[in-house]
Amino acid sequence: MFLLYEYNTMQRQVIQHSVFLLGLALLVSACFNEPNYSDTPEISFKQVSKFTLAAGGGVGQARRDSVIVTIGFQDGAGDLGEDVRDTARINRTFRNETWGNYEITTFQLVNGRYEVLPLAVNNKLFFPRLTREGQRGAIEGTLDFSQIFAYQRDFRMVPVKFRIRIRDRGMRVSNYAETDTIQVPLSGR
Repeated sequence: MFLLYEYNTMQRQVIQHSVFLLGLALLVSACFNEPNYSDTPEISFKQVSKFTLAAGGGVGQARRDSVIVTIGFQDGAGDLGEDVRDTARINRTFRNETWGNYEITTFQLVNGRYEVLPLAVNNKLFFPRLTREGQRGAIEGTLDFSQIFAYQRDFRMVPVKFRIRIRDRGMRVSNYAETDTIQVPLSGR
């Protein structure tokens, strides 16, 4: 009789622990529902930071500022980025386009107004695929873009800001995100 009581008590404890673990598993899995983002990418400004790099030896190694623009993104289709090795697709898809899958426009402050500062380095920019081939579903994260501004002999410090947008492989274009203003060295134009 004592042995039967002990067996029933142990069985009840095992069932209670099993129910508890099942409930915990259901609770945890409910916390990981896939977000319901739009298939058109959405971006937001996160930060702009600047690091001064010391001058090095050799040609083109003057002191320079590395400016890093960070944006956040959300995309319901998960089709952000390009396989940069697939030059045939890039040439075919972007042949008649003025920008790649990442567009950054630089504005400089002139007489109290921001004017576009055309920089050749910003033409047709691409960032790599953010998911594996065939993978679909909502993704989110951050993208960093780094740009160098050299301290040339006739430089002046100029307030600039950046406007960014991206597009996915389906050619859906995001909203614009605009950065805070930051001072960078520009040659005396």
